[in-house]
Amino acid sequence: MLFDVTRGELAGIFGEDRIATLPATAFPPAAADTEGARLLQTVGVPTGTLLLRQPDEDDGLLPLAQDVACIEDFEDSAEGAGAWPVIGWLLNAHLALDPVSGKVHAFDPDAETVQELHTDVSSLVQVTLRFQRLLEEFTFSGDEGDEEADFERLDGEVDRIREEMSSIDPLPFQDDETVWSVVGDEITMGQRFKGNSPGARSLYG
Repeated sequence: MLFDVTRGELAGIFGEDRIATLPATAFPPAAADTEGARLLQTVGVPTGTLLLRQPDEDDGLLPLAQDVACIEDFEDSAEGAGAWPVIGWLLNAHLALDPVSGKVHAFDPDAETVQELHTDVSSLVQVTLRFQRLLEEFTFSGDEGDEEADFERLDGEVDRIREEMSSIDPLPFQDDETVWSVVGDEITMGQRFKGNSPGARSLYG
């Protein structure tokens, strides 16, 4: 794993009720005992920006990539990609785990493209943690005269996350078109601040 992340760390930031996990029984046998699957079972991810896929109510299994998209139509899809379990949803992309390499891939059904998004699941957890924490802790001054400076500061925070992540895993922000790059752009524009966060209160009143 590229990043050391623990359940205690996530719970300390977001609280136990804000962490989503996946049961071991939801994974196909080839993926159930991989490092990535175990991390999703024991550590989980903070809820909010990233949505974990819920297992099917009937059989308790995660859908496979071939269940959510016509894999033959996707450019550059790897052999066997149809059997990868879909672990989450981000923007308009299905996130699937390759149990052999451990990488997380983003399948975009509209563009019919698939892209390597993370070198391993710990990278997925780490990007989600950093963006979700920024959304919940960033504070705008509330002064219209300081609005430009506030957004410059926010842009700097998003850039810092991009740079720190890219120094260890270049995949999440490898270009401007990755789903995480788009999420970062949305945050810099003042989007995605929700609920009772300081940012939401100062932006929306």
